[in-house]
Amino acid sequence: MQDIIYMGEALKQAKRAFDSNEVPVGCVIVYKDRIIARAHNQVETLKDPTAHAEMIAITQAASAMGSKWLQGASVYVTIEPCQMCAGALVLARIKRLIFGADDSKTGAFGSVCDILKSKNINHSFEVTRGISYQESSFIISEFFRKKR
Repeated sequence: MQDIIYMGEALKQAKRAFDSNEVPVGCVIVYKDRIIARAHNQVETLKDPTAHAEMIAITQAASAMGSKWLQGASVYVTIEPCQMCAGALVLARIKRLIFGADDSKTGAFGSVCDILKSKNINHSFEVTRGISYQESSFIISEFFRKKR
């Protein structure tokens, strides 16, 4: 039940991205049952290819925790993270990743590749996929449908 509630908060962030004409990806980071970061994609707004929801949320969470490590934190994101974001999640040493929809073009947790299957990776964590799948899939599909 908690996963659905927190994914609902990530979906609110995705809607903010959608309304700003950004690819609608939303992310929240939870530590000790409290949201410590909320973000959405801002690539177009900031003119920054690294301004993904996960990257912005990781920065916020690190600041909130006062540490470069996000040990014990859970990351909720509407779409499967890309390779850049996957690497950042590993480096941040999160406890758990929960995402909604798979990303067949850039997903780094099983769709295109699986970063956690690397033999030399220095940190691993639990991954739960498919939470609020329909809502997460719908918002991204609707965004690109309107673009065409």
